[in-house]
Amino acid sequence: MSAYIVKRGCSLSRSLDDYPEGLIFPLDKPWRWTSADLVRKVKFAIFKHFGSKHIKVGHAGTLDPLATGVLLICAGKATKLADTLQSHEKEYIAGVSIGATTPSYDREKEIDAFYPLEGLDADAVEAVFPQFLGDQMQVAPLFSAKSVDGVRAYETARKMLREGLSVEGSDILKASPIHISALELLEFCDGVPCRAACGAELRESRPSLRENLGIVGQGGLPTPFLSPAGQRINVAELPSEGLCTAMIRVQCSKGTYIRALARDLGEALGSGAFLSSLRRTRSGDFRVEDCLTLEDALELL
Repeated sequence: MSAYIVKRGCSLSRSLDDYPEGLIFPLDKPWRWTSADLVRKVKFAIFKHFGSKHIKVGHAGTLDPLATGVLLICAGKATKLADTLQSHEKEYIAGVSIGATTPSYDREKEIDAFYPLEGLDADAVEAVFPQFLGDQMQVAPLFSAKSVDGVRAYETARKMLREGLSVEGSDILKASPIHISALELLEFCDGVPCRAACGAELRESRPSLRENLGIVGQGGLPTPFLSPAGQRINVAELPSEGLCTAMIRVQCSKGTYIRALARDLGEALGSGAFLSSLRRTRSGDFRVEDCLTLEDALELL
């Protein structure tokens, strides 16, 4: 890759001419920041650093506001690489809470139904994994940035709710081909949500998982540092009991919605499920442990 990859401790020239193929900023997206907000924050810093407002800046692969992890921001000619970078395989650590559903399939919407958990254990979760491996068709969440006739799906969903219409079972979105190459159960919490899924006071029994997830403090940024959009994003409370939560490692293709996978896992288990935490740990060759925090990027710029 000929674009300059910005790393911790590097020194950036003040002239964009020194980066003829552009720059790539591998960032660890903070919790409750939209991808667009993060691009906007870094873009203004790039404009100021290079003394120009005529620099293209964009990202390669959207992350939901309640997800953290690898988000690649491209500047200059590197923006031409966005489609290629976005096409690479992704890896996630997902907290899937089982025994309830939400309309958005994550914690942005409140729980709308509870389901029985009799007979549900780690073996039962692993037993349904094989049916989700390989090539398959997946229906994206209606609360997503997927475009339908030029309109974002989440805009349609919000309009339906305002009009008192149910979004459950809507056929607005059609199934799309995806590929899941690996599913691994990392941890199973029986009867109560994993602390890792709650994002605070993580369980001491798995310090390596806790450190690798990097969820402590929900992205490492205090609430006042949230983006304007992030401050408007609802985060539903998890009940203290009555749910099981599976921490799952997922390797998948571009276009895979982990929220939709959580929904489908719940259905396969004969129960409901939703995504209670998500961290993108890898995008292509970029790993989250090598990424810049937002503070790192702003300091370099």
